[in-house]
Amino acid sequence: MLLVTDETLYGLGLHEKVLASLEEHGIACAVFHDIHSEPTVDIVKAGRQAAVDCGAECIIAVGGGSVLDSSKIIAAAAKHPMFPLHHYLHKFALAEGGTLPMITIPSTAGTGAECTVGAVILDEQGVKNSTVLIGLEVSHVILDSELIVNAPRGVTVWCAIDALSHGLEGLLADVDSTEEDVFKSRECVRLIFENLPPLLADPHRIEARQATLLAAHFGGNAINTQLAGYVHAFAHSLGGMYHIPHGKAIAWCLLPIVAAQESDRCAELAALAVHCGLAEQDDPPEAAADKLLLALRDLLETCGLEKGCSLLHMADYPRLTEMINADSINYSPSRTFSNSEIRMLLDQIRRGY
Repeated sequence: MLLVTDETLYGLGLHEKVLASLEEHGIACAVFHDIHSEPTVDIVKAGRQAAVDCGAECIIAVGGGSVLDSSKIIAAAAKHPMFPLHHYLHKFALAEGGTLPMITIPSTAGTGAECTVGAVILDEQGVKNSTVLIGLEVSHVILDSELIVNAPRGVTVWCAIDALSHGLEGLLADVDSTEEDVFKSRECVRLIFENLPPLLADPHRIEARQATLLAAHFGGNAINTQLAGYVHAFAHSLGGMYHIPHGKAIAWCLLPIVAAQESDRCAELAALAVHCGLAEQDDPPEAAADKLLLALRDLLETCGLEKGCSLLHMADYPRLTEMINADSINYSPSRTFSNSEIRMLLDQIRRGY
């Protein structure tokens, strides 16, 4: 086996319990810990070589999104070392015959990367390369709240809001969803609504930490099966232009963009409000949807989100509109926004909805 983690977690010794458990059962495991916050092609190449050198039959990934994404490419490239690494860096990459099986242990409660088929790696030019890895084999996911109990407040807040957005956008997406996927997406949102405020009051509430991990996992399922939408298209564009942390960019975009889709997805928002205990079953759909939006506003205020994004400049609207249009084609939103609607929403984000 090969255990992949990052330098920070390795320095904290969080991998040692995994190694001790494997050793107790007579399972040899090497460690690769050279993952950085922005993993590159060279780092992934080194990880593949480490897996090949130790004859790994399984990859154990312990860490956040960077570790998990790197490990996916390592698992594919080590299973088929005859292929150049760039084979797995296309927009859609087929791992024919599957990848090495993976056991994923996330150290953040936000991206759901422990189960998603996507991976983001920096190419040789330093540009983020997003890949959908077809054939990825994640055999087990372990959600351990002990890994996130000491997470800083900002990490806890914005990771949770990112997770919530995955579930919410999944429910708004124009896709056919199974009952199970709809339930998981609704649970993702409910778990964040119910557990994030008490967690902010007492960061050591283990049950609440565990609930946010489960919510993030359900959000990852939404990404795989229902896709995201304009919240992510806007947040990616704002984050790329102004270097805003992803979860905080999501928070600024969430309320105005969901509200803009209320008339198109009123029934879905109303059903979500009822599921979360924010509305009654016999409430009119419009009233129930409004209650959900009000609860979302209250949650963002509880998180301490500033009213309006002061970094956003009107002079950047044309370029941002191009970026949002280009990114939104990767998703399945309830409808396509016009350029004028995008500019109006940028205005709401800048001023504060």
